Amino acid sequence: MPTPLPALLRRHLGQQPYEITFDAMRRFTAERTADTPDELWLVQHPPVFTQGVAGKPEHLLAPGDIPVVASNRGGQVTYHGPGQVVVYPLIDLRRLGIFVKEYVFRIEAAVIQTLEAQGVIGFRVTGAPGIYVNLSDPFQAGLPAGPRLDPFSGLGKIAALGIKVSNHCTYHGVSLNVAMDLEPFLRINPCGYHGLRTVDLATLGVRANPEAMAELLADRLAAHLSP
Repeated sequence: MPTPLPALLRRHLGQQPYEITFDAMRRFTAERTADTPDELWLVQHPPVFTQGVAGKPEHLLAPGDIPVVASNRGGQVTYHGPGQVVVYPLIDLRRLGIFVKEYVFRIEAAVIQTLEAQGVIGFRVTGAPGIYVNLSDPFQAGLPAGPRLDPFSGLGKIAALGIKVSNHCTYHGVSLNVAMDLEPFLRINPCGYHGLRTVDLATLGVRANPEAMAELLADRLAAHLSP
């Protein structure tokens, strides 16, 4: 009989500075072995801008008193703050038997299903990782139809995605905006897109508890990322 794969563990970190979590993820990934169980880390961060490896300084418009931290995840600049759910999947992709493209697809699917449980329709935009909603009707309407000069016209981004893969193992992850101060997003071009509007569930009229949403998102991620 083949040896069963270790169970996916879930860790609740509470609110923790981004730099501490980043260092812990990097250390965990560097030290893990083929037998190390995969984990999901649930956390909220104090206000911070994080700049991905492809990040361009011109997308950081006016950070003010919010610190900016260089990260080794993919993508451009984003914002983390209280009221935003962050889940970091620490996954051995080789053991799970999938590649990065499929991994990203599964994370986005988990977010879409989490939003669906709140009656919100989330969807992907080609070439722009993350999950978006139709601001004109986030409960009934999907991606606006027809040709569009601006691919983000009428849309709001509600979840951002940024990952790092080292020796087939992932860290960093996904953030879902639940009930937060959205003003800091005006200080950047979110994910490198000028004028892209960022929203949270509260803005859409959905009253949701961030901790409960974190558990729901973790449940969906576990369903998609467990062997």
